[in-house]
Amino acid sequence: MSEAALVANPGARRFNGPGTARLIALLLPLALLAGAYGSQHFGGLYPCEMCWWQRYAHFAAIPPAVLAFSGSANLTRSRAFTLLAALAIAVSGAIGVYHAGVEAKIFEGFTQCTAMTTSSSTADLLKQITHAPLVRCDEVQFRFLGITLAGWNAIFSLGGAALIILLALRGRRA
Repeated sequence: MSEAALVANPGARRFNGPGTARLIALLLPLALLAGAYGSQHFGGLYPCEMCWWQRYAHFAAIPPAVLAFSGSANLTRSRAFTLLAALAIAVSGAIGVYHAGVEAKIFEGFTQCTAMTTSSSTADLLKQITHAPLVRCDEVQFRFLGITLAGWNAIFSLGGAALIILLALRGRRA
């Protein structure tokens, strides 16, 4: 973009590479967590242990993504927070690759099952345990276009993390 165009339109650089990177670093984990919780609460798909691990990594990405907005997108501190968020998103994607491999029987998974329980009394806890759905990490609950939810998380997380890194580092070459 030429200098004359920037002077004529000062808002043109509002969504530069680093600015877009930090926006994606914030919105991507929020969107993927919303999808995960939506599929759980509205779709009846209960998370297994590895599903939770993927969520934890997205939760870890949110604070640095928020802190990236504490200054100009071109500041070193802002880029560092953006890249830290991208790293956490990539970790979720790597867990998603492993989880999808377990579902496809490529990797050996865990023998434990998980169940969702919350209670205030022992009787309620026992009732919830006996009626809670057991979710194995190696069983596919849902596929979309032939890809499991762990696979979709891997695609979006690793692709998003790569895009965030490319955009965050784009302005450094100039």
